[in-house]
Amino acid sequence: MNYHYKFEKILDVKEKEKDEALSAYKNAVQAFENVARELYALLKKKEDLEAHQAEKMKAGLSVQEIRHYRRFIDDIEKSIHYYQSLVMNARNRMNWHQQKLQEKNIEVKKYEKLKDKDYGRFLMKLKIQEEKQADEISTQTFYH
Repeated sequence: MNYHYKFEKILDVKEKEKDEALSAYKNAVQAFENVARELYALLKKKEDLEAHQAEKMKAGLSVQEIRHYRRFIDDIEKSIHYYQSLVMNARNRMNWHQQKLQEKNIEVKKYEKLKDKDYGRFLMKLKIQEEKQADEISTQTFYH
């Protein structure tokens, strides 16, 4: 007697959905890391530029150079604000995909637990059937 789980196809579908959710989550994490890396690079660039400007201020700067540095820092700050919003969006997307992945994991575990219980019942029925056959054989040998 072979074991066949009645929800095997559903379990396969749920596992496939879980794998897709895992892939989407990994992509979201990668996108978040890329955007965060860009933001970090801009923040570092701004910090370096401000340190360089402070160094030059000690030696003396013309008004034109001060304006040039200020314009450049303002442009970097605009980029920083833009990338901060991108990082927030990427983090939210990553958290959403993580939540979906957790939900899919729970669904798969439910079906796996059902399968384990069903297999346990199958083994119990098989054992009872074997015991009945052994009883019949012993009864028949006793009568003969």
